Amino acid sequence: MSQTLSASTLLAVPMAPLVGSVLAGIFGTAFGGNKIGRRVSHSLTILGVFVAFVIAAMTLKSVALDGARFNETLYTWMVVGDLKMEVGFLVDGLTSMMMVVVTFVSLMVHIYTIGYMEEDAGYNRFFAYISLFTFSMLMLVMSNNMLQLFFGWEAVGLVSYLLIGFWFNKPTAIFANMKAFLVNRVGDFGFILGIGLIAAYAGTLNYTEIFGKADAIGKLGFPGTDWMLVTVICICLFIGAMGKSAQFPLHVWLPDSMEGPTPISALIHAATMVTAGIFMVARMSPLFELSDTALNFILVIGSITALFMGFLGIIQNDIKRVVAYSTLSQLGYMTVALGASAYSVAVFHLMTHAFFKALLFLGAGSVIMGMHHNQDIRWMGGVRKYMPITWITSLLGSLALIGTPLFSGFYSKDSIIIATHASHLPGAGFAQFAVMAGVFVTAFYSFRMYFLVFHGKERYDQNPDAHHGAHDDHHGHDDHGHSHDPHESPWVVTAPLVLLAIPSVIIGYLTIGPMLFGDFFKDSIFVNGSLHHAMAELAEEYHGPVAMALHGLQTAPFWLALAGVALSYYMYMVNPALPAAIKRACMPIYTLLENKYYLDWINENILARGARALGFGLWKGGDQAIIDGALVNGSWKLVGWIAGAVRRVQTGFIYHYALVMILGIFVLMTYFVWFNK
Repeated sequence: MSQTLSASTLLAVPMAPLVGSVLAGIFGTAFGGNKIGRRVSHSLTILGVFVAFVIAAMTLKSVALDGARFNETLYTWMVVGDLKMEVGFLVDGLTSMMMVVVTFVSLMVHIYTIGYMEEDAGYNRFFAYISLFTFSMLMLVMSNNMLQLFFGWEAVGLVSYLLIGFWFNKPTAIFANMKAFLVNRVGDFGFILGIGLIAAYAGTLNYTEIFGKADAIGKLGFPGTDWMLVTVICICLFIGAMGKSAQFPLHVWLPDSMEGPTPISALIHAATMVTAGIFMVARMSPLFELSDTALNFILVIGSITALFMGFLGIIQNDIKRVVAYSTLSQLGYMTVALGASAYSVAVFHLMTHAFFKALLFLGAGSVIMGMHHNQDIRWMGGVRKYMPITWITSLLGSLALIGTPLFSGFYSKDSIIIATHASHLPGAGFAQFAVMAGVFVTAFYSFRMYFLVFHGKERYDQNPDAHHGAHDDHHGHDDHGHSHDPHESPWVVTAPLVLLAIPSVIIGYLTIGPMLFGDFFKDSIFVNGSLHHAMAELAEEYHGPVAMALHGLQTAPFWLALAGVALSYYMYMVNPALPAAIKRACMPIYTLLENKYYLDWINENILARGARALGFGLWKGGDQAIIDGALVNGSWKLVGWIAGAVRRVQTGFIYHYALVMILGIFVLMTYFVWFNK
């Protein structure tokens, strides 16, 4: 352990946002008497996140250049037998990278929020929430044990509930935050089962100690089954990741989370909550490498998510929902990489995706502001000339998203595709098809949105809802009607766009070498190279970022992406009547996509009603009939009946008592004679 990393300095990383959150949440709201104003509230929270970012950047420098490491327990909460429940930090390449990504994106969101939430009545409360969200995610990624990981895991879920339902007077927001909370509880049930199995069989919650016993755990069977214990543990852990990282079929909460303000959409979808599951699986790689069954399960689930969620993005008309389904698809790509044992590639895509997806979400919010709350891309067009900064940064983000050579998304997405082709797992064939088809689908829906928003004729004055106030994103700006021209957003909105556009373009070029083929993750991620060859084959094909980009121009993913862009241009710029004709010809498919594969209907009408029916049956049959009726009420009724019967022989007459005594003696004599034969 290097002396360059001190516990007190690292502790300041999560604590600085927490302090800002507490001060703004107490003294900036009615709870504490509104003692500080808006300027002080946002200044305190931004300062806290800025301090965290500076320390995180310094930590990353020490880890990457000096080889610094930190793994210590800071506080022991309790000891139960041999099981220690502790708070501690593990800082290595994986953690330091996540710290910088979380704090930088959060800082950009904080600055952006000054302009976006300018007139919102809950301004101070919102800043308190997003700083608390940052604290929760930092505690998650910095943990050195499963207990602290679970604390951060649940904390981001709780704060996301508060943020998605931030506009608590809006019924759709309340429904969305409850949906997110409940769906994540399903995943978290599996997650806590996995943690419980680890605690039971490893006898510890500390990462280092768990990994030290991984080989022993890998030889054990799960009691009563033919399954290996490590397979059950890994699948349970991944079910938790399916909830947090929105994998099919637990993805249904994420599109509805768009009911929250745009800044939190960017924070949840880019750098924090949805990446927690990807981070956790990468951190647990020594366990997952012991089970090909679990890896194949991950590979298939990721493939389904990457392809089929991309299809849903094609028909979306809400600008934020297009980007949301893009997030789902890209999370599927990361999960595919995890299943192919290319954990470092998954985390690499997590990093590049964080920058360009935050850029796209904040760019969408800037468009919404400039379009006077209109979120329907069908009623936009020609915005480019009115919002030049938003236009160019959104274009850069879209190019990164579709994997344009030299952009950050190219290096991570192409690496995932190569790793998938190198996998030997049974689900690899379907995964290869899914990630290749997903390239075309991503390019098509991304540039469909881009062309409809920024190019073509202006349609914002044709919106039938322009004067009805039916806007999804009520962030408090004055609505002057859609007949007014769009306008560029203020500098507090555009500055974060520019700062996020820079890494969206260059970060992949600069970091692919050390992160995928160097020693950056050498003690963070474990891959059994003798069984899983994806990283070895990637290394054989890699000859530098420039050579990779030049080679990328000749590969199928580039031409598929180009075809997607060209088709979207033709359909929405050259021949805009074609989409409607295709819709009429393929109405059953469109209906299926419009209803999101009917998963919401299944959840609400089968699973939820089934659960309510089961609950009603358990209440009526179990609680009322058995527990209350038979056990509780039945016991006193039985005692009362016996007492009533006994009371009848308590007459006060001696001859009655004598008769009872004689009968009792007769019964006892009969019993002893009969059983002593």
